[in-house]
Amino acid sequence: MYGITGYSNGYHQNQQQHISEESRGGGRRRRGGRRSRHRHGFGISDHQQHYNSDEKQEQKSPPPCTDFDMAYFHSYAHVGIHEEMIKDRVRTDTYRAAIMEHQSFIEGKVVMDVGCGTGILSIFCAQAGAKRVYAVDASDIALQAKEVVKANNLAEKVIILHGRVEDVEIDEEVDVIISEWMGYMLLYESMLGSVITARDRWLKPGGLILPSNATLYMAPITHPDRYSDSIEFWRNVYGIDMSAMLQLAKQCAFEEPCVETITGENVLTWPHVVKHVDCYTIQHDELESVSTRYKFQSMMRAPLHGFAFWFDVEFSVPANSPTNNHIPSVLIGTSNNNHMDGIQKKKRANPNEALVLSTAPEDPPTHWQQTLIYFYDPIDVEQDQIIEGSLTLSQSKENRRFMNIHLEYSSGGRSYVKESVMR
Repeated sequence: MYGITGYSNGYHQNQQQHISEESRGGGRRRRGGRRSRHRHGFGISDHQQHYNSDEKQEQKSPPPCTDFDMAYFHSYAHVGIHEEMIKDRVRTDTYRAAIMEHQSFIEGKVVMDVGCGTGILSIFCAQAGAKRVYAVDASDIALQAKEVVKANNLAEKVIILHGRVEDVEIDEEVDVIISEWMGYMLLYESMLGSVITARDRWLKPGGLILPSNATLYMAPITHPDRYSDSIEFWRNVYGIDMSAMLQLAKQCAFEEPCVETITGENVLTWPHVVKHVDCYTIQHDELESVSTRYKFQSMMRAPLHGFAFWFDVEFSVPANSPTNNHIPSVLIGTSNNNHMDGIQKKKRANPNEALVLSTAPEDPPTHWQQTLIYFYDPIDVEQDQIIEGSLTLSQSKENRRFMNIHLEYSSGGRSYVKESVMR
């Protein structure tokens, strides 16, 4: 899903623009809730009625399924999206390794796969010995998933529910929730909300969520090759001065967030933690808006071309599990270990303590790549020069699966603003 590490730098001083990002044809969209039908007594309800446990609090009615939701679900019916995800070996192998690493939590237990797609993660769980797997997806890909499950002689163990998580009903609690919910910039497509709904409706106390937590990072980047290929090209085209094209070229190339792959050499500083997500405790309202202030110190003299965003997810057991020997990651160089948001991360204190899927530029590439927000014009920065500002990510009022990005940044005594929409 994600792509590119980059730095998002607005436009020129005192300029403000609105950028919209159309989803790219090969880009991945995320699954949300599901539309569905009855099977083995499990089906769709017009509204969410109750929790299965008296200990769980009464839920609000689920959000209505809008035309935007229907278009979103329809986009996941295309086999190419699922092919791209499955062929991402970093992603798929890490999920399979996490399932096997936590086999003691899965074997003989009830599992829910939120946004099951073709059903591959559900099948991995069945292979790990799950007693029953509820595989939920609102896209019509669920029809193919049902056939895949049948072809692998797992139809009695893996139950496909074709509908939104917000609408389907099952008559038992689950021991494990697994989901590959992450979008570009982690939160794009807002699928995490469906995981929260599934957790609050069905997860047993002390149950397992895979992945257990996630962290979104940002950092300033330099990317002269990208700027040269997209912009400087127009200064001399077969000996013809086409510099009149420059402003249009900048707008077309950089007005939208870009999903690309960069390397650690493009990154100017240690990354800043934009948001840490604990899947066991996060609430819906936390997804509506995420804000942070950042302050970077450039490690080198270079043109600053924008900001990059990437994320990690971690697969670990719940803190209250009697078998949990996991100690939460301690970040080097900070005195605040209880709240990760808004700090700079240098390295993980104990890299071997939990299985991690990373989309960082220094790690093997994934289909998420990194997400980059480019400036129209680079800013020259010196070594040790300060780059600071604020970032707000908020769900679009038009469509909660879209994400509004408001970025303020300053360096060298000049201030800038950039606004964009990922949609």
